[in-house]
Amino acid sequence: MFDSFVMVDWSGGADTGVRPRKDAIWIGVARRGEAATAEYMRNREVAEDALGRLLAEEVAQGRRVMAGFDFPFGYPAGFARAVCGQGDPLALWDWIEARIEDRDGESNRFDLAAAVNRAVGGGDGPFWGNGLKREIEGLPRRKDGYRNDFPERRAVERLAKGAFTCWQMSGAGSVGSQVLTGLPVLARLRRKLGAKVWPFELLDGAPVALVEIWPSLVLPPRATLDEIPDREQVQRVAERLAAMMPEELATMLDVQAQEEGWILGVLPDGSTSPALRGLQPPALRDDCFALPAGVDWVPVDEARARLRASLGTAVGTETVPVGASAGRIVAAQVRAERANPPGANAAVDGWGFAHGGVPAPDAGGRIEMPVAEGRAAAGAPFDGRVPAGEALRILTGALLPEGVDTVVLDEDVATDGARVAFDRMPKPRANTRKVGEDVAAQDVLFEPGHRLRAPDVALIAATGVAQVQVAGRLRVGVLSTGDEIVEPGAAEGVHQTHDANRPMLLAMAQGWGHEAVDLGREGDDRDALRAALTGAGVDVILTSGGASAGDEDHLSALLREEGDLTAWRIALKPGRPLALGRWQGVPLFGLPGNPVAALVTAALFARPALEVLAGGHWLEPEGFAVPAAFEKRKKPGRREYLRARMGPQGVEVFGSEGSGRISGLSWAGGLVELPDGALEVKRGDPVRFIPYAALGL
Repeated sequence: MFDSFVMVDWSGGADTGVRPRKDAIWIGVARRGEAATAEYMRNREVAEDALGRLLAEEVAQGRRVMAGFDFPFGYPAGFARAVCGQGDPLALWDWIEARIEDRDGESNRFDLAAAVNRAVGGGDGPFWGNGLKREIEGLPRRKDGYRNDFPERRAVERLAKGAFTCWQMSGAGSVGSQVLTGLPVLARLRRKLGAKVWPFELLDGAPVALVEIWPSLVLPPRATLDEIPDREQVQRVAERLAAMMPEELATMLDVQAQEEGWILGVLPDGSTSPALRGLQPPALRDDCFALPAGVDWVPVDEARARLRASLGTAVGTETVPVGASAGRIVAAQVRAERANPPGANAAVDGWGFAHGGVPAPDAGGRIEMPVAEGRAAAGAPFDGRVPAGEALRILTGALLPEGVDTVVLDEDVATDGARVAFDRMPKPRANTRKVGEDVAAQDVLFEPGHRLRAPDVALIAATGVAQVQVAGRLRVGVLSTGDEIVEPGAAEGVHQTHDANRPMLLAMAQGWGHEAVDLGREGDDRDALRAALTGAGVDVILTSGGASAGDEDHLSALLREEGDLTAWRIALKPGRPLALGRWQGVPLFGLPGNPVAALVTAALFARPALEVLAGGHWLEPEGFAVPAAFEKRKKPGRREYLRARMGPQGVEVFGSEGSGRISGLSWAGGLVELPDGALEVKRGDPVRFIPYAALGL
């Protein structure tokens, strides 16, 4: 159990000055139950002094600390032994510390890298990238002529996307400079505080644990809202670690990598631990959904297009057995491990033979053949070759033995057990299946973004694929707001409203294949709303009510002041108000409070958006033209959706268009979509009907 969490974004560069800036050293701190803070450090000396004081104070207060750093704690296999004569990475820390000189943000790291190259690499490597103006013997400026007797990357870096090699000393991604300047600091902190280093040492009882964790794997810079991404990254990572359950953290720490080290949170398949999903990239881009100047009402198609363009994936990936993959979204291309069918086989029960070896028919066209000894069955192939001119008993699915290329159907044959006869010659290869005529080995079965159905699972399994890489389940939180909202059955007066939206939206999210998370209901209290949103621990939030601009719309006020909110007025009936925003990087959809409008806007906007956030494709509602069994005159200016169901004369619509008539949702089997322009519908006219099933309902 750790009480405090520190996240350090290190830098191997020079002093960055008094003014806080990116690409510098930042220290984030979070304690369980407290908000995280972040502090700027202008150079490594200042950072080391601040870290020493911070960690010592935490220990003095009786708190156990986990301190994370964003550079490798070890080198690729074999390097430590080559340099200092033993494979212990902590011995290499001490070796480097004894030789690095680092003052005022300037160090001799390039000279030390060159000395190592001359000692263990013959002057050609493993380090490269001289960032100084003067030439240094043994340290090439570029990778030209580079020679490396060690692995280019550690095992964990071969898994983690975007990882740079520790051998590069200058230029973009110069991790080498961070390691050579950072490890001496860690060596001194380790001695001073009695710290233990993960995963090289057991952490039991240690007052301070030093771990390697890379914020960019959890919260990429492009996903941050802060003008200085480093500041937000260290703050959010520390905050997320502090909110984690001890058993979740223990699972991430259960790693064996005694020589090279490991990045906390990286799983064996290269994905990020689900326990860190709360820090996945925001799924809506900045200002992408703000309406153009002068636009008050946005057409449905334009709103959907703008929303679609703003989205990105908000989940990581995991590998699951094929039997557990139904309903999951493919994250990596799925290829057939073997052909289907894997071998040429019989399509029917019958008799097999070589078409070219059939004896000549008699005068009446009748063909008679002797029966070969044995038989071929599915799972019990015939062992041997069938002689030309003989027929072998063969059953459906049996591999075609050598000497058989054609099968005649049981019903077309007469036999006495010793001979078979049939009255006309079948075509060559009749009643047989070729190898891979369905699917060839290594054929692409599914591309990323496809949501797997039961038939898809059958195809994957049939081609020998045992495991599938899928997107993590999108955690969709549903929150109701308003003092008037109470649990179903709990109303004490007519001034109170039973919460219909939350159960409905939870059911919708679950039916769409996501993990629905009940965030409960909150009254018109900003502190309570803030706490509910902050502690949600989900990938996206659906709210209903409170997102307009009224006196009691505290949700919208809170989002405008402390988060991000854009309200759309959509040319749509029902459900014209729709709010899109983010809270601490988490996308938020503010749906109308009326259940009819909430269902329509959720089905048309939230459903396709959630599918993209979950790693899938944007979903277009599939409808079809049917005759109208109703009459209606519609004004221009907005699109209308009528609750409808199929009847004997065509599609019928609910008797009332009032959005307060919730019974119409249950009565209906879908929606009739009427276009934006003026329209007069008469009985028998074709109208577009979208079944509930096409909306995932």
